[in-house]
Amino acid sequence: MADTDAHPITVAIERRIDPTRTAEATSWMQAGTDLATAFPGFLGSGWVRAGEDSDLWYMLYRFSDLATLEGWETSSQRSWWLESGRPFAREERVERRTGIEGWFDAAFGSVLERTDAATSPIQQPVPVAPPRWKQAVTIWVGFFPTNLLASFLLGFVPGFAEVPLVLRVLATTLLLTPIMTYAVLPWVTRLLRPWLQRPPRTRKATS
Repeated sequence: MADTDAHPITVAIERRIDPTRTAEATSWMQAGTDLATAFPGFLGSGWVRAGEDSDLWYMLYRFSDLATLEGWETSSQRSWWLESGRPFAREERVERRTGIEGWFDAAFGSVLERTDAATSPIQQPVPVAPPRWKQAVTIWVGFFPTNLLASFLLGFVPGFAEVPLVLRVLATTLLLTPIMTYAVLPWVTRLLRPWLQRPPRTRKATS
């Protein structure tokens, strides 16, 4: 199994709900999150509505790795639950959060905050990833010192400078990619999170 399969996976599901059956759908969504909590690898779940008058509802859940996620998604309990909601719930889109976009998501717990343990989640929009230019700056902030340090250290490897350029780049990228993915980028995004999540400034209208 690939290394990425051993890391947490967040799933976001967009559904359209029959507006005449909101109360029933509320209980149904809550039942789904409660069912998921009993499965190994479960890390959190919750749901939000796009707005009071919207028929778009969003459900999110996270599992510790691909194997435990598939354990939930292929379970008879989830199949029964999905079938029970078929008359009023229609699945529109499913998105698994892995890779670069996942590094820039807001903290998962903030999306799933609840008013209390027995009631529905706070109805707030799902946070969006920061602008691409901020993502690029964050990656550069992590990559530049990492690449600089690697180039310095590899200079002490006997004969490395005489290796053909393509093979040197191949070796360097094979070495740095997992370091960036699992150590540097998570640390840098935590460090820069206040800046990454800062809302854009609105320009004042001129008279």
